[in-house]
Amino acid sequence: MPSGYKIDLERYKLIVETVFDANNPSIMGSQVTQLLVSTMGVKGASIFVVNPGTESLEVLAMEGLSLEYVNKGPILVDKSIKLSSNLKSVIITDTKGSDLLQYPEKAQKEGIRSIVSLPVNLKGKIIGALRIYHSEPWEISDRELSCLRLLTLNIGMALRYFRLSAVVQCTKDLLDEIHPIWL
Repeated sequence: MPSGYKIDLERYKLIVETVFDANNPSIMGSQVTQLLVSTMGVKGASIFVVNPGTESLEVLAMEGLSLEYVNKGPILVDKSIKLSSNLKSVIITDTKGSDLLQYPEKAQKEGIRSIVSLPVNLKGKIIGALRIYHSEPWEISDRELSCLRLLTLNIGMALRYFRLSAVVQCTKDLLDEIHPIWL
């Protein structure tokens, strides 16, 4: 791995295997954010899911960030880091002076100097976001960004699987209550 890269194929493979080995979204999110922080040597990472009712991002998992920062206030989809059409990554190389942050003073207090925000989407609809936070200005490489984009696709598929699995289990439970004889 050339110096300067924070993620390589082996690290990426480990993180993706974690996504597919998890049996619920909270465990998956927690393990992925922990691995991102430890393998990439960044300040923090978070995975958000969109609450369609409030149009806000809700924390699924985070690592390396204070509770004060995480609980800074609602993270509104249209006011938080601007995701162009909600489908493109946003890279804030240096948060000082950036107008893309909803809570710039909180980021500064937390010691966050750069953020990479990637949408998690399914079929063109945003369902969440992956954010990587660094304590210093960071020029993310195209290769690292590609790996993180692929990771968000895997996270999106996993979230869809968890949602479908919950619906199937709910349906099965309902059928068991109504007609226990069927199964």
